[in-house]
Amino acid sequence: MNSWADSLIPDRMRRVAVVAPADALRETLVRVADAGCVELDRPEDPGRSGPAARHLQSLGTASEPAVLSPWEPDLDDLARQGRTGLLAGEAELETYREAAVRRGSAAALAGWCPTVELPGLAARLADAGGAVVPLRAPPGIDPPTRLSDTGTVRRSLVPLVRTYGTVPYADVDPTVPAGIAYVVMFGMMFGDAGHGLLLLLAALLLRSGRPRRLVFLQPLWPFLAGAGAASVLAGSAYGEFFGPTGVLPVLWLNPLEAPMRLLACAMGLGAVLLALAYGTGIVNRWREGGPGRALYAASGVAGATVFLGFAGVAAGVVLHVPLVVVTGSVIALTGLGLAGTGLLTASGGGASGALQTGVQLFDVVIRIGSNTVSFARLAAFGLTHAALGGIVWQGTTALAGAGPAALLAGLLLFVLGNTLAFALEALVAGVQALRLEFYELFSRVFDAEGRPFRPWHVPTLTCHGKVPAPHGTEVTP
Repeated sequence: MNSWADSLIPDRMRRVAVVAPADALRETLVRVADAGCVELDRPEDPGRSGPAARHLQSLGTASEPAVLSPWEPDLDDLARQGRTGLLAGEAELETYREAAVRRGSAAALAGWCPTVELPGLAARLADAGGAVVPLRAPPGIDPPTRLSDTGTVRRSLVPLVRTYGTVPYADVDPTVPAGIAYVVMFGMMFGDAGHGLLLLLAALLLRSGRPRRLVFLQPLWPFLAGAGAASVLAGSAYGEFFGPTGVLPVLWLNPLEAPMRLLACAMGLGAVLLALAYGTGIVNRWREGGPGRALYAASGVAGATVFLGFAGVAAGVVLHVPLVVVTGSVIALTGLGLAGTGLLTASGGGASGALQTGVQLFDVVIRIGSNTVSFARLAAFGLTHAALGGIVWQGTTALAGAGPAALLAGLLLFVLGNTLAFALEALVAGVQALRLEFYELFSRVFDAEGRPFRPWHVPTLTCHGKVPAPHGTEVTP
């Protein structure tokens, strides 16, 4: 990526043609498969199976992972030796060879390739006599989406967005902002400095590759470390360290003593996040369908205006300023008018269209209110976490003053209680933060789903033993 702005959009895709002399098509395709950065168009009707596929079917055994030989192997020898991985790779290659468009002595296949990968791909194919030629994108077809996962931190955040769905190619890539919002919400609900330090320790263990059976989660360690750091900060603000142990002073508020203040802050944070989601939604609607789409969509300017108007009404009521209430009402009605116009046009008009529009407008109003109130769970689960810590600590201190045996029981209660609170609240806070992310925020950011980028990738065999060459001799690559 060349600038910070590039990090806010999916990787740019280019429509390309892979071109090669007919006699060098196989070698060119082997290099394309090994590079793994091109999504080639597959034929709608692949036709009958090729020789490699028939050999693979005749073996009737579970296939090994597909691999390709650097040279064209003898398929009969592969079948006799049971080399199902090589046969599977050749079967995939046959499909693309059959789909190639041939003109004279040249053959070509069309597909998509990330723009940043084009120079390296071109150099790789040139040695085989092939080339990659940029094409004009076909009208009405959106390119596939690939979110950039360069960098350790960004790579750990990408699964958060992919779990929800595929970002449309035209939309903003919300990976980094979504990750930040998630850890902030998680920290507010899991506010205990001691528990946060345990999460940081777990992140460091993952980074080191321990335990080995969880090594597949290693790329997620920065995400876990961010959640732990947010918990430490929130716990320091609450004065919580494995409960209200007094190890840390209360820097901001005690959740159990100032629940309404915590609730107000949770609602305020929710309002800010919703405003940012509406802002991103406006940008996405503009990129998807132009200014008209951005203006009238319920997740665009129209919805944002309704939200702003309701926020003004609420502020006016709280501050006892009638002018602000009236102004907010006018703004909200304007937003509803814009949204109603867009919804009525989409419904086709008429009595049924008007009825449908009325129901949808009612849903817009209800969703704004319910989504805003939904952020109250940030305070509710923060209070729950603090209450569990308080109960464990009260029980521990009560036992500590009742003799040596009771002291030992108190220590056991402290360890087991914090273990239970940590496991339970980590799960609950993780799920609730994910719910707020998906239902309250992403539902405004995304209005459609894109198509994921699926490059053709089959590695070239380099160290898997002897490969039968075309004349039956065995060669070790």
